[in-house]
Amino acid sequence: MGVLNLSTGQILTIDQVVEFDISDYGDVLCFIHQTNDSIDSTFVSKLKPEMDKPQILVQKEGFSKNVTVDLYGNQISFLFSADTNSSKQFSLEYLALKSKNLHVSIDTNHRSIPNGWSVSEHFKLRFSEDGSAIYFGLAPKPERKIKDTLTPDEKVSLDVWNWKDAQLQTQQLKSLESDQKKTFLAVYYPERNDLLPLASEQISEVRPDYKQHRKYLLGIDRKRYELVSGWEQTRYADVYLINRKSGSSKLLLERADGFYSLSPAADYLLFYQSNDSCWYSLNVESMRQIRLTNHSLDAFYNVDNDIPKIANAYGFAGWSEENTAVVYSRNHLWTVDLAGKMKPLKLTENASANDYVFRYVNLNTEEPLIADKSFLTVFDRRTKQSGFAKLDLKSGRTSISILEKARLSGLVKALSSDTFLYRKETFQNYPDLYISGEDMSKSNRISEANPQQADYCWGSVQLVDWKSFSGDSLQGLLYFPANFSADSSYPMLVYFYERHSNDLYRHFSPKPSRSVINITEYTSRGYFVFTPDIIYSTAQPGQSAYNAVMSGTQSMMERFSQIDGKRIGLQGQSWGGYQIAWLITRTNLFKAAMAGAPVSNMTSAYGGIRWESGVSRASQYEVGQSRIGGTLWSNLNDFIENSPLFYADRVQTPLLIMHNDADGAVPWYQGIEYFSALRRLNKPVWMLVYNNAPHNLTRRADSEDLTIRMQQFFDHYLKDAPEPEWMKSGIPALQKGKKKGFGTAF
Repeated sequence: MGVLNLSTGQILTIDQVVEFDISDYGDVLCFIHQTNDSIDSTFVSKLKPEMDKPQILVQKEGFSKNVTVDLYGNQISFLFSADTNSSKQFSLEYLALKSKNLHVSIDTNHRSIPNGWSVSEHFKLRFSEDGSAIYFGLAPKPERKIKDTLTPDEKVSLDVWNWKDAQLQTQQLKSLESDQKKTFLAVYYPERNDLLPLASEQISEVRPDYKQHRKYLLGIDRKRYELVSGWEQTRYADVYLINRKSGSSKLLLERADGFYSLSPAADYLLFYQSNDSCWYSLNVESMRQIRLTNHSLDAFYNVDNDIPKIANAYGFAGWSEENTAVVYSRNHLWTVDLAGKMKPLKLTENASANDYVFRYVNLNTEEPLIADKSFLTVFDRRTKQSGFAKLDLKSGRTSISILEKARLSGLVKALSSDTFLYRKETFQNYPDLYISGEDMSKSNRISEANPQQADYCWGSVQLVDWKSFSGDSLQGLLYFPANFSADSSYPMLVYFYERHSNDLYRHFSPKPSRSVINITEYTSRGYFVFTPDIIYSTAQPGQSAYNAVMSGTQSMMERFSQIDGKRIGLQGQSWGGYQIAWLITRTNLFKAAMAGAPVSNMTSAYGGIRWESGVSRASQYEVGQSRIGGTLWSNLNDFIENSPLFYADRVQTPLLIMHNDADGAVPWYQGIEYFSALRRLNKPVWMLVYNNAPHNLTRRADSEDLTIRMQQFFDHYLKDAPEPEWMKSGIPALQKGKKKGFGTAF
């Protein structure tokens, strides 16, 4: 490790440093120096700018890790173990740097550490900002590893699935490493030499408070609800109040299913209750609850929710005072007094004439409260313009500083001046950096990150709207080909995934595809691209997609004569891939379709596993994105109606599938079922299986390969390009890795 003294310019080199930490204000560097000779030796040292060489604070035979220093460089703490084997037991070491003789060592013999437990090595030590406490972790003592003397054929490898298990074995195996490293929060108070376990096996999660150092902390227990959470997609919890000084606990809420947070003064709990979609406060002493919002004020729940599950809250912005919170409604910010003495106040009242969405921007993460003078993001739901606004928290007035036909994001402020930095982008313009003053009336671009774009053809985009077959007012985006001519005819690709109209001003840099088309790439190659929004009805995901996609596509064909109605293709991934697989069983409008990772058979997918997390897929259909709204046995007809596999005989559209054999989101067999059915029916179908690849490709080579094959597939059907060899003849396993089959075009 090299240390540069900024005052003198001298560099001090220190060997065998394994960890270090620097105080924010005290100019103190603490580090661990470890030697691995015949006897392991550990040294903990400090270095200050005025010192010629480090000062050794602790020298022991053993192993140290996880060194931390407090904010002002007055105290350090680290873990130490004298064990020489791999299963080490650690002690917590504390040193007061201004007191030469104060060195406290806390090990398993400490009276406050539960029997059979020890200090955990898997929790990052941290001082509270005022330096009065050290937060650390406790855990059951690590088991001594016993030498394995069995041969492989003498061992049994077995998972036992029990119907009473709170988590499936697949989930348990996925979380095995984190469970083995699980720690329980504890705190040490140096001034009074007192240690308190805060978390326990009953209340395993306690949220530490490093900044505000309130008298209470929140404890969370989810064990009672692990089983039901497997199919309800809700992480229910019992919420406890933990006394930071005594370690005692008090139950505040049972089966909490929304947001909850302790006020800065720790007098109230703010929480959102899903069953009536309102915000509440709870006095932690009297246990009196107050409903803070109601539906006559505004919509505080997601009114656009279209999955068969109670809508979530729009969210929590922060605390404006010790017992006053700021929460979001659909468009606005509201202050709510947790004591219930003042009525809720809409902070953005004077700026609500249009359909603007306001959200708080935290420009100073070091401050626990929202500043009196704050900034908000602004988004126009109707036009998709965006910008920033100033909020005067005291007067409750909001003034828009900047609103442009662009996507503005990433606002940050200089620490010691009213200088602001943000990104601005459009479909045509790269998201470069802009700098401005507080009023934002004038701004200057300070970066040009993509000058080479000027050498390439670029398309344009237009916001469009129409009525769906079910009567919904919908929006979407129509991207025009580069060098568009009103006298020419162009093919069109339809891409969709839920809703994308808010991306009107999003920039898409050309790059290889992980799973979906790159819109810029296709517009530059002479395609229209249409991205329609979809609104869903419960138990009708397929028909809902049909109502939106087909009505939108027909509307675009009627409105823009340059779209060649005989050369239209479909592309989508995952949920979009499923809908494409379903759509082509109901229409022959599209000349070609590409579906990435599609669910083809909801009856078999329902009982499957999301392998990346190990959870059951059942909740996906009962209350999740697949939107069936019930179980397989209660809604069997809906599962069948929305499964493309059962209508594969109707398909006339050539289909390209990508489904990778390490897909952790949608089981690979879903693509196989559809491919096998279409192949049996003698339908034109191809399936790309990237080996050991996840749901969306991550390897550059795979992405480049997919990009080329999608281009060739669509160009063949929509532009009459020659059929490449991989489509015409395939690639036999004997030629795998030797031949790509792109043909002469690539």
